[in-house]
Amino acid sequence: MGIAMADQIISQDYLKQIFDYKDGNLYWKIKTGARSLKGAKAGYFDKSCKYSLIRIKGKSYLTHRLIYLYHHGFLPKILDHIDANKLNNKIENLRPSNLITNGYNAKISKRNKSRIKGVYWHNLMKKWAVQLSIDGKQKKLGYFENLKDAEILVKKMREQHHKEFANHG
Repeated sequence: MGIAMADQIISQDYLKQIFDYKDGNLYWKIKTGARSLKGAKAGYFDKSCKYSLIRIKGKSYLTHRLIYLYHHGFLPKILDHIDANKLNNKIENLRPSNLITNGYNAKISKRNKSRIKGVYWHNLMKKWAVQLSIDGKQKKLGYFENLKDAEILVKKMREQHHKEFANHG
């Protein structure tokens, strides 16, 4: 099952006809199918993509995109969850983004052994290495014997370069 692009099919007017919005969720205003009971919370969690989806007219749509369209009447190509929680679809948690800034706001990898985003152990140098994405390119920022020094630098540089999209973990 594929996920349809809401901006290609669904309009803000249509969404406002069939849904009410409250606290990051859409609720059915009308019965449109077997599972769309009036007043019921719309949507379901999809384990494969780890997002909330809503089925409308036989197609599945990402809930956060429908919510943004519901409020703003247009859809940017990419939406970012400010707190990096894919299930927090409150309108104040959604902002337009692009591939680069969306990546800046990514959570720390579960494989990261230093537990500090952008810091890893460099076996050859036998030091902690600091690496940061700047304008879509990975930049090495230095090597440190002390993990705390590496952390201080990467956080400072992330705030300087990633600005409001800076996510430290």
